Amino acid sequence: MALVTACYLLYLAAPIALLVLGSFGDSWTGTLLPSGFTTRWYEDLLADASFRRAFFTSLKVLAATAVIDALIAVPAAYAIHSAASRGVRTAARIASLMPVAVPELVLGFGFILVFSSSTLPWLGTFELLVAAHVVLTLPYLMNTLLADMQTLGLARIEAAAATLGAGFRHRFVDIVLPSLRHSLTSGLVMVAALSIGEFQLSNLVAGFLDRTYPIVLLQAFYGATGFACAATVVLLALATLAAGASALAAAGGRRARAGG
Repeated sequence: MALVTACYLLYLAAPIALLVLGSFGDSWTGTLLPSGFTTRWYEDLLADASFRRAFFTSLKVLAATAVIDALIAVPAAYAIHSAASRGVRTAARIASLMPVAVPELVLGFGFILVFSSSTLPWLGTFELLVAAHVVLTLPYLMNTLLADMQTLGLARIEAAAATLGAGFRHRFVDIVLPSLRHSLTSGLVMVAALSIGEFQLSNLVAGFLDRTYPIVLLQAFYGATGFACAATVVLLALATLAAGASALAAAGGRRARAGG
């Protein structure tokens, strides 16, 4: 079992290690490992205007997506959790997961058909790009919140508060939102990780001036190998930081509940 686990971890780590080595290699042509050492690929990446623009576009899309997701997911998850009928709750959860089940290519073609019409000529706009990211990431945040509501027994806590005279607004602001702060934080960090690395749907709906970092990254593979590796390592580092932050936020939430 240990050998299988070690082989699996090596299988996962080897491509990442080669990418990091390649990003510092001076030359890498027809050999298993690069030769020489240089930092010029990162310098070239920093000096490349298209990559800088794409990097900041990705950050803007990420920020807008996170805000919109939070504004939609919290009340939507609360409404699903509070639904009187179990069948309604189940149907709503299934519906919320549909964007995850549908292939991104299908979603992309749907966006193209709908938003390239004369009635809705929004294809290629920044707003539509954000909307596409919201569609893809919202289910993950909603289901993170729903799972936390179930674990916390939020319905029982609210019922107890209601018997003490707390109205809906006070229960929502003073009980629901503070109880969900850890799951909301970890969910939003997960949204960030998904958004920063999203390529397929973005590539179909983004305009030339609003291309995200993964879209521009594709062009790097038509040039120098070291440059492509450096550009990929930057994206990998961002995704790793986001995943680590999400794990820390989730662990903080578990400690807080255990302490409470």
